[in-house]
Amino acid sequence: MPRPPIAVLLLLLAACGPTPPPAAGATVRVADAVCRPTPVGRQATGCYLTLTAAADDRLVSVSSPVAGRIEIHESRMESNMMMMRQLTDGLPLPAGQAVELKPGASHLMLLAVTEPLKAGDAVPLTLAFASAPPVEITAAVGQPALTDSGHASR
Repeated sequence: MPRPPIAVLLLLLAACGPTPPPAAGATVRVADAVCRPTPVGRQATGCYLTLTAAADDRLVSVSSPVAGRIEIHESRMESNMMMMRQLTDGLPLPAGQAVELKPGASHLMLLAVTEPLKAGDAVPLTLAFASAPPVEITAAVGQPALTDSGHASR
């Protein structure tokens, strides 16, 4: 039986090797992460943070051992009512632009929280992106900072 050419063998070896790391520009910086305390008897709360991607990317999912699931949400005014919807396709992160998740806008919704979250606690979060490697952070539990207008901002 004839032996395959060396190029075919090299291609087969390369295909069996480890997945190459993401491109050097595929990173996301996370800042100012905070989750609200859970109200008494509630198992849901919001988390806020700022994401800056080095290259165009998308936040596709978030997980934490303190919540049964986490959804990426968007809030906006529709017909004079604040409406909230899940972003099932994730949150776009344009290259080099800070994307602020804050009350009344895009945010993370922790659902089926396993234990009450109190001010001073910490929430471990793993953020998954379409291109960048996952980022593990710890969010403080507290109230988002207020702007001069008295509205929460973060």
